[in-house]
Amino acid sequence: QVQMVESGGGSVQDGGSLRLSCAVSGDIDSDYCMGWFRQQPGHEREGVASIGKDGQTRYAVSVKGRFTISKDNAKKILYLQMSSLKPEDTAMYYCAAVRCFGSGPPLARASYFIWGQGTQVTVSS
Repeated sequence: QVQMVESGGGSVQDGGSLRLSCAVSGDIDSDYCMGWFRQQPGHEREGVASIGKDGQTRYAVSVKGRFTISKDNAKKILYLQMSSLKPEDTAMYYCAAVRCFGSGPPLARASYFIWGQGTQVTVSS
């Protein structure tokens, strides 16, 4: 059974930075694609960034150039470095995983089957 646990959320000022971590345990290997998603109250969960087994990355337009996704396969940790944060980045952030398929890591919520419990990020103006 695979478990994913997020950490690193918190409250920051507009323009600040945070690094989220997602510790993965269980039967998961480097053939998995992993992603970060976020959800604001009353909104659908949306893809933020994803990373494939070969390190290929994909980003939502709203975060491209500000967020960086990375992973440490040996430690089984997924990261999301967030810079130049804006109030509209405020959301619950989730990590997710799925065995890679097709071309490139998916960024659609429906593609993922393994989820963490989330960590809250709040950006104040």
